[in-house]
Amino acid sequence: MADFYDLLGVTSSANDDDIKRAYRKLARELHPDAKPGDAAAEERFKEVSAAYEVLRDPERRRRYDTFGDEGRGNGGGQGGDAFGFGDIFDAFFSGGFGGGGRGGPPRGQDAETTLQLDLAEAAFGLTTTVDLQIPGPCDRCEGSGGEPGTHPEECTDCGGSGEVRQVRKSILGQLVTAAPCIRCQGTGRVIPNPCTQCHGDGRMRTRQEIEVEVPAGIDDGQRLRLPGRGPAAPRGGHAGDLYVLVRVRPHATLERHGVDLVHRRTIAMTQAALGASFELVTLDGPETITVEPGTQPGHVLRLRGRGVPVLNGRGRGDLLVE
Repeated sequence: MADFYDLLGVTSSANDDDIKRAYRKLARELHPDAKPGDAAAEERFKEVSAAYEVLRDPERRRRYDTFGDEGRGNGGGQGGDAFGFGDIFDAFFSGGFGGGGRGGPPRGQDAETTLQLDLAEAAFGLTTTVDLQIPGPCDRCEGSGGEPGTHPEECTDCGGSGEVRQVRKSILGQLVTAAPCIRCQGTGRVIPNPCTQCHGDGRMRTRQEIEVEVPAGIDDGQRLRLPGRGPAAPRGGHAGDLYVLVRVRPHATLERHGVDLVHRRTIAMTQAALGASFELVTLDGPETITVEPGTQPGHVLRLRGRGVPVLNGRGRGDLLVE
Protein backbone atom coordinates (compact mmCIF):
# COMPACT_ATOMS: atom_id res chain seq x y z
CA MET A 1 0.00 0.00 0.00
CA ALA A 2 1.17 3.55 -0.74
CA ASP A 3 2.49 5.77 2.00
CA PHE A 4 -0.36 6.83 4.26
CA TYR A 5 0.69 10.47 4.30
CA ASP A 6 0.83 10.52 0.51
CA LEU A 7 -2.63 8.94 0.33
CA LEU A 8 -4.06 11.77 2.40
CA GLY A 9 -1.96 14.44 0.69
CA VAL A 10 -0.26 15.65 3.87
CA THR A 11 3.29 15.65 5.22
CA SER A 12 4.57 13.49 8.05
CA SER A 13 4.63 16.59 10.27
CA ALA A 14 0.89 17.27 9.77
CA ASN A 15 -1.10 17.72 12.98
CA ASP A 16 -4.39 16.02 13.83
CA ASP A 17 -6.52 18.84 12.39
CA ASP A 18 -4.61 18.79 9.08
CA ILE A 19 -5.08 15.03 8.80
CA LYS A 20 -8.79 15.25 9.62
CA ARG A 21 -9.42 18.03 7.08
CA ALA A 22 -7.57 16.11 4.36
CA TYR A 23 -9.57 12.96 5.08
CA ARG A 24 -12.91 14.77 5.04
CA LYS A 25 -12.13 16.34 1.67
CA LEU A 26 -11.10 13.02 0.11
CA ALA A 27 -14.01 11.14 1.68
CA ARG A 28 -16.51 13.54 0.12
CA GLU A 29 -14.87 13.11 -3.28
CA LEU A 30 -14.37 9.34 -3.25
CA HIS A 31 -17.29 7.92 -1.28
CA PRO A 32 -19.31 5.34 -3.29
CA ASP A 33 -22.43 7.48 -2.86
CA ALA A 34 -20.63 10.36 -4.58
CA LYS A 35 -19.19 8.16 -7.36
CA PRO A 36 -21.61 5.24 -7.82
CA GLY A 37 -20.21 2.42 -9.95
CA ASP A 38 -16.65 3.79 -9.94
CA ALA A 39 -14.60 0.80 -8.73
CA ALA A 40 -11.31 2.74 -8.75
CA ALA A 41 -12.77 5.50 -6.57
CA GLU A 42 -14.23 2.94 -4.20
CA GLU A 43 -10.87 1.18 -3.85
CA ARG A 44 -9.08 4.47 -3.22
CA PHE A 45 -11.74 5.43 -0.69
CA LYS A 46 -10.94 2.23 1.23
CA GLU A 47 -7.20 2.98 1.11
CA VAL A 48 -7.70 6.57 2.26
CA SER A 49 -9.98 5.41 5.09
CA ALA A 50 -7.48 2.78 6.21
CA ALA A 51 -4.69 5.38 6.19
CA TYR A 52 -6.76 7.80 8.23
CA GLU A 53 -7.70 5.08 10.70
CA VAL A 54 -4.00 4.60 11.47
CA LEU A 55 -2.89 8.24 11.46
CA ARG A 56 -5.78 9.46 13.63
CA ASP A 57 -4.65 7.19 16.48
CA PRO A 58 -1.49 8.56 18.21
CA GLU A 59 -0.13 5.14 19.20
CA ARG A 60 -0.76 3.51 15.82
CA ARG A 61 0.68 6.56 14.07
CA ARG A 62 3.85 6.29 16.23
CA ARG A 63 4.26 2.64 15.29
CA TYR A 64 3.70 3.42 11.61
CA ASP A 65 6.27 6.23 11.69
CA THR A 66 8.76 3.87 13.37
CA PHE A 67 8.20 0.58 11.55
CA GLY A 68 6.35 1.57 8.38
CA ASP A 69 3.52 -0.57 7.03
CA GLU A 70 4.55 -3.56 9.15
CA GLY A 71 3.98 -1.53 12.28
CA ARG A 72 0.32 -0.86 11.59
CA GLY A 73 -1.06 -3.64 13.77
CA ASN A 74 -4.69 -4.59 13.36
CA GLY A 75 -6.02 -1.96 15.78
CA GLY A 76 -9.51 -3.29 15.27
CA GLY A 77 -9.14 -4.39 11.67
CA GLN A 78 -7.55 -3.32 8.41
CA GLY A 79 -8.74 -2.20 5.06
CA GLY A 80 -11.99 -0.60 4.02
CA ASP A 81 -14.07 -2.06 6.85
CA ALA A 82 -11.89 -0.64 9.60
CA PHE A 83 -12.53 3.10 9.29
CA GLY A 84 -14.39 5.07 11.95
CA PHE A 85 -17.98 5.70 10.99
CA GLY A 86 -18.17 8.83 13.11
CA ASP A 87 -15.48 10.41 10.95
CA ILE A 88 -17.14 9.34 7.72
CA PHE A 89 -20.30 11.13 8.83
CA ASP A 90 -18.14 14.06 9.94
CA ALA A 91 -16.91 14.29 6.37
CA PHE A 92 -20.38 14.43 4.90
CA PHE A 93 -22.26 16.35 7.58
CA SER A 94 -19.51 18.58 9.06
CA GLY A 95 -19.49 16.93 12.43
CA GLY A 96 -21.96 14.10 12.62
CA PHE A 97 -25.72 14.10 12.79
CA GLY A 98 -27.20 17.44 13.80
CA GLY A 99 -23.85 19.26 13.66
CA GLY A 100 -21.99 17.22 16.23
CA GLY A 101 -24.78 15.54 18.15
CA ARG A 102 -28.20 16.65 19.22
CA GLY A 103 -27.25 17.04 22.87
CA GLY A 104 -28.72 19.84 24.92
CA PRO A 105 -32.24 20.82 25.94
CA PRO A 106 -34.75 21.19 23.09
CA ARG A 107 -35.97 24.60 21.95
CA GLY A 108 -39.27 25.83 23.27
CA GLN A 109 -42.37 25.85 21.11
CA ASP A 110 -43.60 28.95 19.32
CA ALA A 111 -46.84 30.68 20.33
CA GLU A 112 -49.21 33.18 18.73
CA THR A 113 -51.51 35.79 20.15
CA THR A 114 -53.81 38.42 18.63
CA LEU A 115 -53.53 42.18 19.15
CA GLN A 116 -56.51 44.41 18.39
CA LEU A 117 -55.71 47.97 17.22
CA ASP A 118 -57.57 51.03 16.06
CA LEU A 119 -56.78 52.43 12.62
CA ALA A 120 -54.80 55.32 14.09
CA GLU A 121 -52.76 52.97 16.31
CA ALA A 122 -51.88 50.79 13.34
CA ALA A 123 -51.08 53.85 11.22
CA PHE A 124 -48.75 55.58 13.66
CA GLY A 125 -47.51 52.62 15.69
CA LEU A 126 -47.24 52.29 19.46
CA THR A 127 -45.69 50.32 22.28
CA THR A 128 -48.16 48.17 24.17
CA THR A 129 -48.32 44.94 26.16
CA VAL A 130 -50.03 41.60 25.67
CA ASP A 131 -51.13 39.52 28.65
CA LEU A 132 -50.45 35.80 28.19
CA GLN A 133 -50.46 32.57 30.12
CA ILE A 134 -47.51 30.57 28.78
CA PRO A 135 -44.86 28.24 30.21
CA GLY A 136 -42.09 30.17 31.95
CA PRO A 137 -38.93 29.12 33.82
CA CYS A 138 -39.56 27.49 37.18
CA ASP A 139 -38.61 30.00 39.88
CA ARG A 140 -37.43 27.26 42.25
CA CYS A 141 -34.84 25.62 39.98
CA GLU A 142 -34.44 28.62 37.62
CA GLY A 143 -35.34 26.42 34.66
CA SER A 144 -32.70 23.71 35.16
CA GLY A 145 -35.18 21.04 36.22
CA GLY A 146 -33.01 19.95 39.17
CA GLU A 147 -33.30 20.64 42.85
CA PRO A 148 -31.43 23.81 43.91
CA GLY A 149 -27.77 23.01 44.51
CA THR A 150 -27.77 20.01 42.16
CA HIS A 151 -26.72 19.78 38.54
CA PRO A 152 -27.70 17.66 35.53
CA GLU A 153 -25.36 14.78 34.74
CA GLU A 154 -24.12 13.43 31.43
CA CYS A 155 -26.27 10.59 30.12
CA THR A 156 -24.31 7.34 30.30
CA ASP A 157 -26.31 5.71 27.51
CA CYS A 158 -25.37 8.23 24.81
CA GLY A 159 -22.28 9.83 26.35
CA GLY A 160 -23.90 13.25 26.29
CA SER A 161 -24.49 13.33 22.52
CA GLY A 162 -28.27 12.96 22.81
CA GLU A 163 -28.36 10.17 20.24
CA VAL A 164 -27.53 6.49 20.05
CA ARG A 165 -25.87 5.10 16.93
CA GLN A 166 -25.96 1.54 15.70
CA VAL A 167 -23.84 -0.09 13.00
CA ARG A 168 -25.34 -2.96 11.06
CA LYS A 169 -24.48 -4.87 7.94
CA SER A 170 -26.65 -5.01 4.84
CA ILE A 171 -26.26 -6.02 1.22
CA LEU A 172 -25.01 -2.49 0.57
CA GLY A 173 -22.33 -2.71 3.23
CA GLN A 174 -22.25 -1.34 6.73
CA LEU A 175 -24.89 1.22 7.62
CA VAL A 176 -25.01 3.61 10.54
CA THR A 177 -28.34 4.62 12.02
CA ALA A 178 -28.91 7.24 14.71
CA ALA A 179 -31.90 7.81 16.96
CA PRO A 180 -32.59 10.09 19.94
CA CYS A 181 -31.49 8.58 23.21
CA ILE A 182 -34.50 7.22 25.10
CA ARG A 183 -33.01 7.67 28.55
CA CYS A 184 -32.30 11.42 28.25
CA GLN A 185 -34.89 12.13 25.52
CA GLY A 186 -32.21 13.47 23.22
CA THR A 187 -30.89 16.13 25.61
CA GLY A 188 -27.64 14.37 26.52
CA ARG A 189 -28.27 15.10 30.21
CA VAL A 190 -30.21 13.37 32.99
CA ILE A 191 -31.48 14.93 36.20
CA PRO A 192 -30.75 12.73 39.21
CA ASN A 193 -32.68 14.99 41.64
CA PRO A 194 -35.73 16.50 39.89
CA CYS A 195 -37.12 19.78 41.17
CA THR A 196 -40.08 19.14 43.48
CA GLN A 197 -41.99 22.12 42.08
CA CYS A 198 -41.76 21.47 38.33
CA HIS A 199 -40.96 17.74 38.61
CA GLY A 200 -37.82 18.05 36.50
CA ASP A 201 -39.38 19.89 33.55
CA GLY A 202 -37.87 23.28 34.38
CA ARG A 203 -41.11 25.10 33.49
CA MET A 204 -44.26 26.34 35.17
CA ARG A 205 -47.33 27.94 33.65
CA THR A 206 -47.05 31.67 34.30
CA ARG A 207 -48.91 34.86 33.50
CA GLN A 208 -46.71 37.31 31.66
CA GLU A 209 -47.06 40.84 30.34
CA ILE A 210 -44.94 41.05 27.22
CA GLU A 211 -44.06 44.38 25.65
CA VAL A 212 -44.76 44.71 21.93
CA GLU A 213 -43.43 47.48 19.71
CA VAL A 214 -45.86 47.97 16.83
CA PRO A 215 -44.26 49.72 13.83
CA ALA A 216 -46.09 52.54 12.07
CA GLY A 217 -47.97 51.45 8.97
CA ILE A 218 -48.73 47.86 9.96
CA ASP A 219 -51.85 46.45 8.32
CA ASP A 220 -54.61 44.08 9.33
CA GLY A 221 -53.53 40.44 9.15
CA GLN A 222 -49.77 41.06 9.41
CA ARG A 223 -47.72 39.35 12.11
CA LEU A 224 -44.92 40.52 14.36
CA ARG A 225 -42.22 38.06 15.49
CA LEU A 226 -40.67 38.42 18.92
CA PRO A 227 -37.67 36.06 19.02
CA GLY A 228 -37.19 34.23 22.31
CA ARG A 229 -40.30 35.74 23.91
CA GLY A 230 -42.45 32.64 23.54
CA PRO A 231 -42.91 29.62 25.83
CA ALA A 232 -39.93 28.53 27.89
CA ALA A 233 -38.11 25.37 26.87
CA PRO A 234 -37.70 22.30 29.08
CA ARG A 235 -34.63 22.21 31.31
CA GLY A 236 -33.27 25.63 30.43
CA GLY A 237 -33.28 25.42 26.64
CA HIS A 238 -33.85 28.41 24.37
CA ALA A 239 -37.37 29.80 24.56
CA GLY A 240 -39.56 29.74 21.47
CA ASP A 241 -40.73 32.76 19.51
CA LEU A 242 -43.92 34.73 20.05
CA TYR A 243 -45.92 35.77 17.00
CA VAL A 244 -48.39 38.63 17.35
CA LEU A 245 -51.20 38.70 14.79
CA VAL A 246 -52.44 42.26 14.26
CA ARG A 247 -56.13 42.90 13.74
CA VAL A 248 -57.30 46.43 12.93
CA ARG A 249 -60.82 47.48 13.87
CA PRO A 250 -62.90 49.11 11.11
CA HIS A 251 -62.98 52.92 11.22
CA ALA A 252 -66.30 54.71 11.29
CA THR A 253 -65.63 56.91 8.23
CA LEU A 254 -62.30 55.84 6.70
CA GLU A 255 -61.38 52.79 4.63
CA ARG A 256 -57.77 51.71 4.20
CA HIS A 257 -56.44 50.72 0.78
CA GLY A 258 -52.73 50.04 1.16
CA VAL A 259 -51.21 53.30 2.36
CA ASP A 260 -54.15 55.39 1.10
CA LEU A 261 -57.34 56.16 2.98
CA VAL A 262 -60.74 56.59 1.32
CA HIS A 263 -63.72 58.56 2.62
CA ARG A 264 -67.03 58.51 0.77
CA ARG A 265 -69.40 61.41 1.40
CA THR A 266 -72.93 61.85 0.05
CA ILE A 267 -73.98 65.48 -0.52
CA ALA A 268 -77.11 67.12 -1.83
CA MET A 269 -77.44 68.07 -5.50
CA THR A 270 -77.65 71.73 -4.53
CA GLN A 271 -74.37 71.46 -2.57
CA ALA A 272 -72.65 69.94 -5.59
CA ALA A 273 -74.06 72.62 -7.88
CA LEU A 274 -73.47 75.62 -5.66
CA GLY A 275 -70.49 74.43 -3.61
CA ALA A 276 -70.26 73.61 0.07
CA SER A 277 -67.91 72.91 2.95
CA PHE A 278 -67.98 70.15 5.57
CA GLU A 279 -65.74 68.89 8.32
CA LEU A 280 -63.95 65.53 7.96
CA VAL A 281 -62.28 63.56 10.73
CA THR A 282 -58.82 62.48 9.57
CA LEU A 283 -56.00 60.62 11.33
CA ASP A 284 -54.43 64.01 12.01
CA GLY A 285 -57.61 65.56 13.43
CA PRO A 286 -60.60 67.42 11.97
CA GLU A 287 -60.14 69.07 8.59
CA THR A 288 -62.43 71.29 6.51
CA ILE A 289 -63.19 70.00 3.00
CA THR A 290 -64.41 72.43 0.32
CA VAL A 291 -66.57 71.25 -2.57
CA GLU A 292 -66.29 73.55 -5.56
CA PRO A 293 -69.45 74.63 -7.41
CA GLY A 294 -70.35 72.30 -10.28
CA THR A 295 -68.72 69.20 -8.73
CA GLN A 296 -69.85 66.01 -10.46
CA PRO A 297 -70.84 62.70 -8.80
CA GLY A 298 -67.81 60.46 -8.27
CA HIS A 299 -65.35 63.35 -8.15
CA VAL A 300 -62.34 62.65 -5.90
CA LEU A 301 -60.48 65.19 -3.80
CA ARG A 302 -56.92 64.12 -2.92
CA LEU A 303 -55.38 65.27 0.33
CA ARG A 304 -51.71 64.39 -0.06
CA GLY A 305 -49.82 63.03 2.91
CA ARG A 306 -52.93 62.43 5.01
CA GLY A 307 -52.87 58.66 4.60
CA VAL A 308 -50.99 55.86 6.36
CA PRO A 309 -47.19 55.93 6.85
CA VAL A 310 -45.21 53.48 4.71
CA LEU A 311 -44.29 50.43 6.79
CA ASN A 312 -40.54 50.42 7.47
CA GLY A 313 -40.14 53.23 4.94
CA ARG A 314 -40.62 56.94 4.43
CA GLY A 315 -43.58 59.08 3.53
CA ARG A 316 -47.35 58.62 3.82
CA GLY A 317 -50.17 57.77 1.51
CA ASP A 318 -53.02 60.11 0.58
CA LEU A 319 -56.57 60.65 1.81
CA LEU A 320 -59.07 60.36 -1.06
CA VAL A 321 -62.47 62.01 -0.54
CA GLU A 322 -65.01 60.70 -3.03
